[in-house]
Amino acid sequence: MSVSKSIDVISGSDLLLLIEDNNKDAFTDFYSHNFRKLILVSDKYVQSIPAAEEIVQDVFLKIWEEKELLSEIKSIKAYLYRSVVNASINFINRQKNIEKHHLKIADHITPDDAERHDEENELIVLLYNEIELLPEKCQQVFKLSRMDGLKYRDIASQLNISEKTVENHMGNALKILRSRVSKAAENSPVRKKFKYFYLLAMYLY
Repeated sequence: MSVSKSIDVISGSDLLLLIEDNNKDAFTDFYSHNFRKLILVSDKYVQSIPAAEEIVQDVFLKIWEEKELLSEIKSIKAYLYRSVVNASINFINRQKNIEKHHLKIADHITPDDAERHDEENELIVLLYNEIELLPEKCQQVFKLSRMDGLKYRDIASQLNISEKTVENHMGNALKILRSRVSKAAENSPVRKKFKYFYLLAMYLY
């Protein structure tokens, strides 16, 4: 199944085929295509982008871990939206309980929680380190675009180069970073692999 076809995944069986074929590019494409839209769905309920990001990641992780159930799903889109809405409502209910006991939260942080946060920070540091290894102009353009939020015409004006040159530097930077992050993900455990997919989806597409 090609990368472009991954966007047109209709049923759970289609997605299962991607996973069983070990088609990482196609699965990453499918993940990236749906990730941001599902975050917006979750954010309507939880009103927190970071919380929505984690909820959506967990939904995809559950799909990966329980992939044998995919063959029973006729509409993968409906399943994704339903799962995200349910998870978001559960999150809200949990938050209400947490608010009642907020003074005790620190006492209930488990080693798994600490490890999860440490992994997230480790991956962000990895991405930043890779950015610093980019060629100078690529690095400048990438930071101005993705970190400062400038448009290509504004970057071109600031660096005194053409918009086409900005586009070329950005394309080169994305190509290098995607390759390095994807390579780092190849030999990672399943849960950490999804953190790499998150980096790809949020920063490199």
